[in-house]
Amino acid sequence: MSDSYDKVFAQQQDYKTKRASGYREQALKIYPWICGRCRREFTHRNLSELTVHHVDHNHGNNPTDGSNWELLCLYCHDEEHSKFENLVRYGSTEETEIKTSTYNPFADLKERMKGKN
Repeated sequence: MSDSYDKVFAQQQDYKTKRASGYREQALKIYPWICGRCRREFTHRNLSELTVHHVDHNHGNNPTDGSNWELLCLYCHDEEHSKFENLVRYGSTEETEIKTSTYNPFADLKERMKGKN
């Protein structure tokens, strides 16, 4: 069983590497080597820290014009996926209007203090 697992795992890794290298290479040719969120700049030396993010989160959607890609550093890419997971899990992340509390624990304090004298 271990041999078949290793074979399938190796095939999967090979597929993922080929798929990623295809759109990654295209995105790196289209876009400047700058993180789309934090604006960190990259060179050949640290380019491995720049990832291709799929805007619609569909890794199979790779139009050659790059319209579904943006370059993000590792940290911003992780943050983007965390936000998406939270959206899926908990719903909208947009803040709702927070209403001011109308309860006043001291509203009748004066009246209550009158009986203490």
